[in-house]
Amino acid sequence: MSPESDDADLVRRTTRGELTAFEQLVDRHRPVVVRVAAGIVGSEEAEDVSQDAFLRAFHRLERFRGEAPFRSWLLRITHNAALDHLARRRPEPVDPETLDASPQSAVRAPAERLELRERIERLERKLRGLSAEHRAVLVLRDAEGLSYEEIAEITASPLGTVKGRLHRARREFIEMLRANTYDWELPR
Repeated sequence: MSPESDDADLVRRTTRGELTAFEQLVDRHRPVVVRVAAGIVGSEEAEDVSQDAFLRAFHRLERFRGEAPFRSWLLRITHNAALDHLARRRPEPVDPETLDASPQSAVRAPAERLELRERIERLERKLRGLSAEHRAVLVLRDAEGLSYEEIAEITASPLGTVKGRLHRARREFIEMLRANTYDWELPR
């Protein structure tokens, strides 16, 4: 059974009242939902946005028509939940000199781990310096590897708009990175 047909079966079972089927959907799609949310709102608030997205999806499951894969439908809800979250949040000033996240490698020395964590925090801050629309397409394309068509569907934007936003987002992000050459040696 393909992931799409398996998802469709889990959706049908959920709408008939089988809550364990929705739990399976959550387990299957949680990693990508959290990554997309983190890319848009930051890792500190990704869990809240993810929970909101799954709650919205659960309450709207009757509206899922299956015209697109469940994953795309869910990521559209995640995208909208993240944008709603940003709209409610007070903007924070962006310091172009700061950013990074932490590696899980126990082999690295404490100073090296600290430096890597600081770099990731600086990168996340710079990413938050992009507009929500630019940040969303950048995360969906470059971090999640979605196609332009999938991104257009998720963001409810024309294909040309997605390509234009992605081009501008990449250009803006590169300019932010160039403002601090220390961040060029980023971990893979």
